[in-house]
Amino acid sequence: MTEQKTNQQWGGRFTEATDAFVERFTASVSFDRRLYNHDINGSLAHAKMLAKVGVLNAEELEQIESGLEQIRSDIQSGNFNWSVQLEDVHMNIESALTAKIGITGKKLHTGRSRNDQVATDIRLYLRDEIDLIAAELTRLQEGLIFVAEREADTIMPGFTHLQTAQPVTFGHHLLAWSEMLSRDYSRLLDCRKRVNQSPLGAAALAGTTYPIDRAYSAELLGFEAPTENSLDSVSDRDFAIEFSAFSALLMTHLSRFSEELVLWTSAQFNFIDLPDRFCTGSSIMPQKKNPDVPELVRGKSGRVTGHLISLLTLMKSQPLAYNKDNQEDKEPLFDTVDTIKDCLKAYADMIPAITAKKESMREAARRGFSTATDLADYLVRAGMPFRDAHEVVGKSVAYGIDTGKDLSDMTLEELQQFSDTIEQDVFEVLTLEGSVAARDHIGGTAPRQVRAAAQRAKQLLASR
Repeated sequence: MTEQKTNQQWGGRFTEATDAFVERFTASVSFDRRLYNHDINGSLAHAKMLAKVGVLNAEELEQIESGLEQIRSDIQSGNFNWSVQLEDVHMNIESALTAKIGITGKKLHTGRSRNDQVATDIRLYLRDEIDLIAAELTRLQEGLIFVAEREADTIMPGFTHLQTAQPVTFGHHLLAWSEMLSRDYSRLLDCRKRVNQSPLGAAALAGTTYPIDRAYSAELLGFEAPTENSLDSVSDRDFAIEFSAFSALLMTHLSRFSEELVLWTSAQFNFIDLPDRFCTGSSIMPQKKNPDVPELVRGKSGRVTGHLISLLTLMKSQPLAYNKDNQEDKEPLFDTVDTIKDCLKAYADMIPAITAKKESMREAARRGFSTATDLADYLVRAGMPFRDAHEVVGKSVAYGIDTGKDLSDMTLEELQQFSDTIEQDVFEVLTLEGSVAARDHIGGTAPRQVRAAAQRAKQLLASR
């Protein structure tokens, strides 16, 4: 039998209680309670604004402020009773406030709705999380730059199609990762600008008849400005989608890093070593050291991309203004935040601890004729058309495959059988060191350029 009572916060129009299953089905307090701090901050600002415009008197404001701070303390100490019957974080806090301070607590909701309240809470929450994520992004980049400087002279093969292409330095490779993260950081800050707008005061959808001061409450909460349109204010979730798009691209980058780390730690590559604390073993094969952290980060990229698709799908058919569908925005958003914070922490802790296996990297760079392009460039500088040089080098490589010799291992006489343009100085460009040193321009892999790029990157981080 259904209990004959209604939710006291909104139940005046109803003649029977909400079905128990529907009550649980529609409640969000199990996951939106994490917004409590932001909900209380938003309520404090709203109360101050109501007092400023004369809706609340000084005594009522003091009661509300004191009550809300007591509730905050109760929640933080674990002494707060969350109720599914009260649906969400907002109703739970408002009900507790009324229980503490009486009828004055019921005045807090004057001039606002749960629609603008939740939109405000999510923006406050996401703004704080963005700042934390930005700091972790910076910490990860600092680690990459540290290792890049340390390994500016360490030669490894560069790949295209996962085939040996040209020699590069390990430091140069790591700075490529840092460049990806710099773009991510820029996108994150750009997103923050659109998050930092206050919907408070838009009420349910049309604004309010009370003489509110939206600019004042926005200022109290550190928002850049109030949002412009009340309909859009309560129904907009673009900022959450934009954050999720940033997150999906960030995780795509981390997944690419992970793929390389997994390859590099394998016996077949043997380029790097990860500390034991970032790896696990096998339950049956005692020799195994598995790169679980990179593998798991790689896997979590699909999770975050899925949340982006969920939010896009959630919003694609919604008419203005607020709809209950929007309750489904929180779980994918919260999980996205949690996932990328964990992944960034793992990487920021792990990257500085990477050990490069320099001899293995160098030996791999010697295989696959990685200086073939250098030989072609040498011939072009001597006056040979590039296409002809390309053919000469191709024949040289074919000879090397037949004889098991790298270009740098061939004698001058062996090379000259393909072109008499080749002279003794060719060996200056056929060495791995000569090859990377020759790329001595901005964006190039020469050790001098890697160190200069690392300095510029550090300066950029210092300016954030």
